[in-house]
Amino acid sequence: MSRFLTPFATTLPSTVPFTGPETLERRQGQPFRARLGANESLFGPSPKALDAMRAALAGVWMYADPESHDLKHALAAHHGVRPENIVLGGGIDGLLGLLCRLTLESGTPVVTSLGAYPTFNFHVKGFGGDLIRVPYLGNHEDPQALLDAARTTRARLIYLANPDNPMGSHHPARVIEDMLANLPDHALLVLDEAYADLAPDGTIPTILADHPQVIRLRTFSKGYGMAGARVGYAIAAPDLAQAFDKVRDHFGMGRVAQIGALAALKDQVWLEEVRTRITHARHRLAGIASENGLRPLPSATNFVTVDCGRDGDYARAILSEVVARGVFIRMPGVAPLDRCIRISLGDDAALDALAEVLPQAISAAG
Repeated sequence: MSRFLTPFATTLPSTVPFTGPETLERRQGQPFRARLGANESLFGPSPKALDAMRAALAGVWMYADPESHDLKHALAAHHGVRPENIVLGGGIDGLLGLLCRLTLESGTPVVTSLGAYPTFNFHVKGFGGDLIRVPYLGNHEDPQALLDAARTTRARLIYLANPDNPMGSHHPARVIEDMLANLPDHALLVLDEAYADLAPDGTIPTILADHPQVIRLRTFSKGYGMAGARVGYAIAAPDLAQAFDKVRDHFGMGRVAQIGALAALKDQVWLEEVRTRITHARHRLAGIASENGLRPLPSATNFVTVDCGRDGDYARAILSEVVARGVFIRMPGVAPLDRCIRISLGDDAALDALAEVLPQAISAAG
């Protein structure tokens, strides 16, 4: 351990929330036939976004606009808010890290769900926060349990993803609006809406952009198909949004990524095409799971969580056998959610590979 680390830093584990498919490919000595584990969009970004990024490459010698002026104003117009309500950063993950840096001190209580998105937990721990986890209610995060825990512990942050990762479930807008109406004064709701662009009608709540107790997080990684570009944004009250300027990397988002995201945002026709393809893939994947005696759960995202019907050891065995046969998938990491595997939605070629290996994996898993 380096002698230059702080005492607190020495207590942190050297880990990442997810093992990347590239790491698994290196271990196995061969590439995956289908990449269905990271909830990327196999349907890719808008062709107009690709054209814009290609045209921008000649200018990659320049730093990006540190204020992201054009993209910020376009997002504000898209959402009907002011530019002062918009924060841009390196994906939702990067914004979560900055938020934790701004709001947490050693021992600050933070409430989340047991089994929810682990990168949030990674940042909370990294800035000394005290994580309090409440169980899911079936396949859904439990807003009432989150509120009760926040009141008991006087938590500063409450994290909720809607739609949810890793279960793919969602709450209707009225549930989130009711939760916000009942927030204790000391709590900020961190509403992760990474999959909002793919959610069913009636999922996204109506929340004033200037609401002082909520920050909403969005991304270009899912519906817009730009996971590798690392473009995320938040909608928050101006005082909180502007506080990010105190700690953010002002050149942290590349010029090409900014230009690509702006073009993608303007091409809503492509986003609607992606939604159509996802709907087709969701039905097909559900059929593949059902044909193999597994239960696909309802999904509001670009993945389907599949209940394997037994315990976590059985689901892990199936996952291991699927991965060994060249198809990258993942699963929830915490019981009882770990009875499931999680499979991203892809094109017909990727789902053909899954349909081939899944029955073999189930048989090998016993």
